[in-house]
Amino acid sequence: MTTSRIAFLLSGSGSTLRNLIGHIERGTVAGEVVVVISDRPRVGGFDIAGEHGIPTALVSRKKHRGAAAYSSALGEVLRPHDADLVVSGGFLTIYDVPPGFEGRMINVHPSLLPAFGGKGMWGHHVHEAVLARGCRVSGCTVHYVNDDVDGGPIIEQVPVPVRANDTAEALAARVQEAEREIYPRVIAEILAGAIRWEDGKVVRDA
Repeated sequence: MTTSRIAFLLSGSGSTLRNLIGHIERGTVAGEVVVVISDRPRVGGFDIAGEHGIPTALVSRKKHRGAAAYSSALGEVLRPHDADLVVSGGFLTIYDVPPGFEGRMINVHPSLLPAFGGKGMWGHHVHEAVLARGCRVSGCTVHYVNDDVDGGPIIEQVPVPVRANDTAEALAARVQEAEREIYPRVIAEILAGAIRWEDGKVVRDA
């Protein structure tokens, strides 16, 4: 079985990275994480990468301001690693897709897009907005990344019930549990060619 090359983008603790590495080690994802990139220094995700001997790189959001400038810097770091797929897990900097990476970048978002997406909608902000609106259902979405924040083609979604007297923390925990199941499965299917990007649309094998 061919092993695909994965670049991973993160901004924090790296829980999504750890989950993916676990699936790779168990053989459920036929991939190898070849670099972990963060927009800020001293993040927990770098520690996880170090535990597994994965190279890391910092592309500072402070040094490269604006989506276009960040895109250029990110592309320069990504290209030498020849990644088949760029996986974002809790990456908080807005950027344009670097040239040559269209259809090769994916993200998981903690809501049922297009609801509660876009600039400023990340982490606890999403869950607080869901509860404030009185939604009965939330969930998570895996989507391709394009230049529209959280607006790329949707690949897969999982609904998560909102319970009476929920807190943002309790809802977040259930949504993250759904993310830990759906994200590696979608990654595996993309790497196997069962899910593809064609002309800006999601195509699946029957």
